[in-house]
Amino acid sequence: METMQVGNLKLTWLNGGVTNLDGGAMFGVVPKALWSKKYPVNEKNLIELRSDPIFLRKNGKNILIEAGLGSGKLSEKQVRNFGVTEESRIEESLAELGLSPADIDIICMTHMHFDHAGGLTKRDGDGHTSFFPNAVIYTSQIEWDEMRHPNIRSRNTYWKENWESIAHQVETFTDELIIEDGIKMFHTGGHSAGHSIITIESDGQKAVHMADIMPTHAHSNVLWVLAYDDYPMDSIHAKQKWIPAEIESGSWFIFYHDAIYRALKWDEEGNITDAVKRK
Repeated sequence: METMQVGNLKLTWLNGGVTNLDGGAMFGVVPKALWSKKYPVNEKNLIELRSDPIFLRKNGKNILIEAGLGSGKLSEKQVRNFGVTEESRIEESLAELGLSPADIDIICMTHMHFDHAGGLTKRDGDGHTSFFPNAVIYTSQIEWDEMRHPNIRSRNTYWKENWESIAHQVETFTDELIIEDGIKMFHTGGHSAGHSIITIESDGQKAVHMADIMPTHAHSNVLWVLAYDDYPMDSIHAKQKWIPAEIESGSWFIFYHDAIYRALKWDEEGNITDAVKRK
C-alpha cells in the first residue's frame, strides 16, 4: 500500500477495486488524439480506473475518504459492463494496518455513485448490511437526497443496496463541513448535484481531493470534464476556482481513481514537480 505524509498526517491508499471504463466517456468532448497522450488506453478504448479509499488517523479517529467498489455485490453483467477486474479488498488492507472495518470512525463520501459507495455495504443473506457498522458517514444533503430519490439519469448509479442499510449512519451538510480540525468537505456540484471535495491540512502542508471533477491527473485542464458529469459547467467552475489556487499554494492533489499517481504537485506551467506513484 502506498503512503504519503501531509504534515504530521499519514495517508494510506487501501485496495478498493478496479474498473475499466470507456475513455471517451471519461474525457467527454476531448478528442482521443489529445487525451490518449496523457492517460494510457487499451485497444478497446478502455482506461484503468482505481477505486482506492484513502485512510488517515486524526485526533484518535480512523477516517476513510471514499469506500471502494465493494465485493460480491455486482452481477456478472455489471462486472462486464463496468470492466471490473478486481473487487474491493478493504478488509485485507485494513488488517495490514492492524484494523478491521468495525474500527473505522468516519467516512467522507464526496458523492455516492456505485464506484464510491459500493463498499459501504455487504451482502447479508438476501439483503445487505453495513460494512463499517461504527462509522459516521458524511456526504452533502443534496447528494443524500438524490441517492434516495434518483432521477431518470442518476438511477443507473444510485442503488438502494448501497444506502438502505447505512441510512442511520449518515450525517449531511449544506455548503461546507469541518470533519476534524484541518479536514474539511466543500460542496461543489458538477459531477453530481451533490458532489463535494475534501481538503486536508497539517503543519503548513495541504492536500486536496478533487474527487470526480478531476478523477485523474490527466483531467487537470479545467475544460476536460467527463461525459458522466450531470452538470459539466459546474465542474468547470469548480475547477477554475480550486485548481489554480491550490497550485499557487503548493498543495498536493490526491486521487481515488488514478491508476498512475496517488498524489502529485504541479507548478503554474502545469509541470509535475513532485509525485507519489502507484507501485
